[in-house]
Amino acid sequence: MSFDTIIVNGRVVTATDTYASDIAINDGKVSAVGKSLPRENAGKIIDAGGKYVFPGGIDVHTHLDMPFGGTTSADDFETGTRAALLGGTTTVVDFALHTRGDSLHNALKTWHGKADGKACGDYAFHLTIADGRDETMNEIPKIINEQGVNSFKVFMAYKHVLYVDDETIFKTLQACRDAGGLVQVHAENGDVIEVITKEALAAGNTAPVWHARTRPVECEGEATHRAIRLAEIAGAPLYVVHVSSAMAADMISDGRKRGLPIYGETCPQYLVCDTEDYLRPDFEGAKYVLSPPIRDKWNQSVLLRKLKNMELHAFGSDHCSFNLCGQKELGRHDFSKIPNGAPTIEDRLAILYHVGVNGGVISPNQFVALGATNPARLFGLFPRKGTIAVGSDADIVVWDPNQTRTISAKTHHMNVDNSVFEGMTVKGRPRYVFSRGLKVADGDTFTGRKGYGKFVPSDKFYPVLV
Repeated sequence: MSFDTIIVNGRVVTATDTYASDIAINDGKVSAVGKSLPRENAGKIIDAGGKYVFPGGIDVHTHLDMPFGGTTSADDFETGTRAALLGGTTTVVDFALHTRGDSLHNALKTWHGKADGKACGDYAFHLTIADGRDETMNEIPKIINEQGVNSFKVFMAYKHVLYVDDETIFKTLQACRDAGGLVQVHAENGDVIEVITKEALAAGNTAPVWHARTRPVECEGEATHRAIRLAEIAGAPLYVVHVSSAMAADMISDGRKRGLPIYGETCPQYLVCDTEDYLRPDFEGAKYVLSPPIRDKWNQSVLLRKLKNMELHAFGSDHCSFNLCGQKELGRHDFSKIPNGAPTIEDRLAILYHVGVNGGVISPNQFVALGATNPARLFGLFPRKGTIAVGSDADIVVWDPNQTRTISAKTHHMNVDNSVFEGMTVKGRPRYVFSRGLKVADGDTFTGRKGYGKFVPSDKFYPVLV
């Protein structure tokens, strides 16, 4: 028996099991898992001694090449997926933005054009919903059945831009319930935020800190509660993106206690950044302008506990990178004009591992569940992605739990001049990364190629135990 590659001497970690084993790869797939696999005919042998072997990470919340706030996010599908791979994420699920009055098909076609031939790693898509027209709702089943997209996002925030009303949200929930789709929600009360923002600007409050002060935690809590109740009435599943606070997380826990198929996601910035960061001098606080905003520090321990207890089910990045110079500066004299977002795709897994596993809060198995397996299950990619099993794609990360690095914009691989994690030292990082059997990262060196990434269609959503 011959193999293209064998990874030997590693400790394999999936969402459910930990064991010593070799892994053989043929034609981009895992072809064998077992001890002492024959090595004499292997094309390549990778020694993973003293290291973990994880399935490749899946980041189900990215915004690559996205127009927003009068500019476009700094990372496109080439630079964003390259940075993701170097951080151990082998598949991203990006948001294709629907435009009011246009078709969902055209939105998806536009995003395929952005990714095709550029992406270094594999990708799938979500679609946003910009209006509740009958034409839009009627198109949802076709997108699910014919285009391989099973998730649709509605925004309760960003008035006059991405915001949709409760009628549209409810109709989207009904359409997805009937067609096998999952609705995602950005839960903040956009109407209230609009009023508070206008009042702050009229009073001459223009600094970055006012981004947080005009988006109080109650706006997230109320909107999360309302979205869950709308899903309950519709009898539909719901996925709440980028949960930033204990208040919103508690709403998800309460819904699940009532037996509802409600799922929640949080992100690295909410585990290590806090409101004090908005007060950094020389406009540096603008780096932390993202929505929902960074919260008071005490929320971090609550979110970690929710991850430990699987009351939050996935760990996304919400990667949306903007340069401080030339992009964030658009709001130097008006916080409401600062493009919302931060570069997080490369450091997502390292921060979850450092804060969660090294911090003694979650196990390595939970790390895999939150960063890979649960996202794959929720968004129709499992078992092709998100696990290490015979027949699955050979998306594999050889993880060195003992190596440290200090995060910095000077050394990261994202196409942006800042990092919200600047100066943070983390322990644990990828040693090798494989995407469909190709070694795409060797330490800090990218060994893949532009255009290698493929679109991965999602299966229909069905309620899953995560």
